[in-house]
Amino acid sequence: MPWKESSVMGERMRFVIRLKDGESMAALCREFQISRKTGYKIFERYERCGLEVSDRTRRPFRCAKQLPEQMEAAIVTAKRESRAGALARSASACCGACRMPSRFPPPALSMPCWTAMAW
Repeated sequence: MPWKESSVMGERMRFVIRLKDGESMAALCREFQISRKTGYKIFERYERCGLEVSDRTRRPFRCAKQLPEQMEAAIVTAKRESRAGALARSASACCGACRMPSRFPPPALSMPCWTAMAW
């Protein structure tokens, strides 16, 4: 005797159809080996969504720690502007010979250029 192939969606639809035909929830849940809580959940989902009784995603609808989009956009814009300004300042404040920012002391004349040194 071959195995009967069934899917979760098919079993849920059979459950809902038999429940709509008037069978009791407790008897059907026993037969399908699910809890009554799960049976009611499947039936409520059918009532709310129609034939789509599939599993829903477990991904949360929102993240509690996520900032609102407007605030996030403002922060990203401020970071880009700040970064562009910092790059422009460091390029203009170079000591010239080795393109090292001026916050470092200029290399001694006897010392080779920083960019020519092999690290």
